[in-house]
Amino acid sequence: MSTIQIKQLNFAYDGQAPLFTNTTLDLDTNWHLGLVGRNGRGKTTLLRILQQALPYSGTVTVPLQLQYFPQTLDETQLTLTAAQAITDVAQWQLERELNLLHADPNILWRPFVDLSGGEQTKVRLALLFIQDNGFALIDEPTNHLDLRSRRQVAAYLQQKPGFIVVSHDRDFLDSITDHTLAIQRQQITLYQGNFSTFMTEKERQDQTELAKNGQLKTEITRLKRTAHDKKVWAENKEKSIYGNPHIKDSGHNAGRGFISARAARTMKKSKNLEHRMTKEIDEKESLLKNLEKVDPLTMLPVSTHHHQLVVAEKVQVGFDQPLFQPISFTLTRGDRIAIVGDNGSGKSTLIRALLKQFTGMQSGHLTLAPVSLSLVRQQYTDNRGTLVDFAKQHQLSRETLLNNLRKLGMPRADFNTPIEHLSMGQQKKVELARSLATPAALYIWDEPLNYLDTYNQDQLVAAIKHYQPTMLFVEHDEHFIEQVATKIIRLQP
Repeated sequence: MSTIQIKQLNFAYDGQAPLFTNTTLDLDTNWHLGLVGRNGRGKTTLLRILQQALPYSGTVTVPLQLQYFPQTLDETQLTLTAAQAITDVAQWQLERELNLLHADPNILWRPFVDLSGGEQTKVRLALLFIQDNGFALIDEPTNHLDLRSRRQVAAYLQQKPGFIVVSHDRDFLDSITDHTLAIQRQQITLYQGNFSTFMTEKERQDQTELAKNGQLKTEITRLKRTAHDKKVWAENKEKSIYGNPHIKDSGHNAGRGFISARAARTMKKSKNLEHRMTKEIDEKESLLKNLEKVDPLTMLPVSTHHHQLVVAEKVQVGFDQPLFQPISFTLTRGDRIAIVGDNGSGKSTLIRALLKQFTGMQSGHLTLAPVSLSLVRQQYTDNRGTLVDFAKQHQLSRETLLNNLRKLGMPRADFNTPIEHLSMGQQKKVELARSLATPAALYIWDEPLNYLDTYNQDQLVAAIKHYQPTMLFVEHDEHFIEQVATKIIRLQP
């Protein structure tokens, strides 16, 4: 057994609050360790620190050679050539791993750029476990993977030696991890068990802290009232000693010393109560240090007199040949239809055809009612400029847009950064917040969950359940589909 040792780790980006303070951990390299936490908490940063890619204080000892996913491959080269350019790997080794991943080994002879997103992911994963003495750091492997590919990757990783994996897919984590390292607001906690084990324990801890917080708030309210009453009494007694300057002999001259001393004692007591109250407030803030605040998102669905918003009758789309078997369905007001299928099965192409943005072959009857739409797209590089200008350009409520971004966890410091200079995760939040802030009778979302953490995903589920919008969406996440969809349309090749 070997161990990754982290001792007294301290790290902060320039001008920002510390991500790690005196962090000490021992991580068994045989563990299948899930690294979880909200966006911006430092998951990828920790992986980079393990690779000695960032300056830090403290000690980090890694006994094995680290292998990081996703690797950068030359997309213009044949896949085999690109893979061999970054690591010492034989063709037979890659073919063996690709077979285990249920990927066709012939993709090695195609340019890497021509592979699907799922195929590229499987090639990168195959490279991780070639070296016997390596330890894999796997950062977000499920983005753009369909349900079948996620299960195939999960089965593959279950058979592999230890690794650390970052993912926001709770079902994926549940199936492959035996330990969970959670980066929370003020501490890092190691749990024995998968993501569900962590969440069960976290919810129990949160409920305990919330109960204690309720008791503490009641006590603080009582202390405030007591301190205020004592202070008012002392002030009134002090005034009564000297009386009203406009009324002759209104003061208590005979007992002035006794009353003043008593008032002073009471005033001192009120000050002590104030200090006690301040201490209790500090304790309350400490008590709530790991409670995650997740505010509800705002959606703006509008009513429509149209009952049928989308009608598909024996529809097929494709290029040289159809991508899927003919499908028929009707999306009526209040429906939330999920379109599911394997990578490359035509899900996004079907949406493009519905929006009149597809120029390939199309057959059957596909109609969209003339209603207001709100989209979440997979590609959104045209989102540019400041958020204020972006809101004006799209005729959005600036307040609604910024509030939703704040609730999704975007720091206020990023509000003045041009959208094109934000991280991919933050750019995705802008695309989603734009859709949420757009009044619409029909929401059409293409893989809305990419880059979103589990808290953001739960926010979306809660908002959809609250506002009950009419939706047509493409998504691979089973949990989201189960929570949101009223119907499922499966594309078959």
